[in-house]
Amino acid sequence: MNKSGLHPVEFKILVKLDTVDEKSSGGIFIPATLRDKQQMMQVEATLIAFGGNAFEDWEGSVPRVGDHIYVGRAAGYEVRGVDGEKYQLMNDKDIAAIIEET
Repeated sequence: MNKSGLHPVEFKILVKLDTVDEKSSGGIFIPATLRDKQQMMQVEATLIAFGGNAFEDWEGSVPRVGDHIYVGRAAGYEVRGVDGEKYQLMNDKDIAAIIEET
């Protein structure tokens, strides 16, 4: 699943933020600059990879690679993988919740 070529270390995690729609719910095209800002503020993501120490002090449910999660707004920093895609690299504590798929 990790095609990014990036491998987090320690307590870091790598996530792929959900994409922001190009059009509003009313059908209006959203300019690229505004979409970029909205993308950075996106809170839903997919866990791609995590470092060796991530989640070691967590109690209860621990996220797994591929899980859909909520992360802190504007947490971490944007990185580009060798596949050309944008990812967010952040701390494991930036995960707010695991989203159960129905």
